[in-house]
Amino acid sequence: MSAVLEGTPDKRLALVTGRAYPEQAEETAHYLGTEVLPTAAYDFANGEMYVRFTEPVRGADVFIMQAHTQPINKWIMEQLIMIDAAKRASARSITVVAPFFGYSRQDKKHLGREPITAKLMFSLLQAAGADRVMTVDLHAAQEQGFFSGPVDHLTAMPVLLDYMRNRLPLDNTTIVSPDAGRIKVSEQWAAKLGGLPLAFIHKTRDTTRPNHAVAHGIIGDVKGRDCVVVDDMIDTAGTICEAVRTLHEHGAKSVTLVATHGLLSGPAVDRLRESGAKEIVLMDTVPIPEEKRLPNMTVLSTAPLLAAGIRSVFESRSVSNLLNGLPEDMRTRNIYA
Repeated sequence: MSAVLEGTPDKRLALVTGRAYPEQAEETAHYLGTEVLPTAAYDFANGEMYVRFTEPVRGADVFIMQAHTQPINKWIMEQLIMIDAAKRASARSITVVAPFFGYSRQDKKHLGREPITAKLMFSLLQAAGADRVMTVDLHAAQEQGFFSGPVDHLTAMPVLLDYMRNRLPLDNTTIVSPDAGRIKVSEQWAAKLGGLPLAFIHKTRDTTRPNHAVAHGIIGDVKGRDCVVVDDMIDTAGTICEAVRTLHEHGAKSVTLVATHGLLSGPAVDRLRESGAKEIVLMDTVPIPEEKRLPNMTVLSTAPLLAAGIRSVFESRSVSNLLNGLPEDMRTRNIYA
């Protein structure tokens, strides 16, 4: 099997990966019917990195995949180096594939003298030589405007919806937005599941303290209902566990947590273990090692979604069709990561 996938007319696809989560790239390559292009990469004694593609990529459409996971700064820098290497190797096009897009939480200034790191990230990728960016569930969809080239903003919603449809009795389920900023997404969930009731938690966030928010109450009826809280990421799990506590206090029958990005930093696993959530459903946009997985945690594979997106870009087909679900040949019996 070749590591360079031939296309028509005269097109070649090359999928390369950094060292953060190579297993995800290998699974994605499997769905594409190709292999990950071999790469030589190592660290120098002072922490600097070296990367070289061991096969030519001249004239190829190169997709550079990297998980922005811990240590996040190192893996972002490695991806920038890989972009530069592909550009100097005369790649036809360079697409950055970052299933979780690092630094995306800071998309605007809350206080004076703050950075806008989401804009900075897109600027760095463009300066390195990226032609387009592919990611899954940005923290704020409008961040696509920070990049002057195409941004393929995939969503894990169809994958998560397919899983959740058979998990709860829909006639007793309420979709819950963890804050006002996620209402739009929660509305889409409620509509796609047949017009389910919607509730949202009113909370305030202290912009001077990271990962800190306080829930003040719930708008909507959750008493006796099976609640599904939909969020984009779970980092330290403080705010999401506060949501579980608030829902239980208001009489919820059960609470299921659903999120695309399971960062699970610091005390997250302990908090989730003690939260009382019925189930925690995550995608593997970043690696979730076995020691962080709980008995009531389900981790779904992102590889079929990424493969479908990469193939659509390579074949110049619409990516927006993936909003309605994965193509038949990208669906798998084993949806778990």
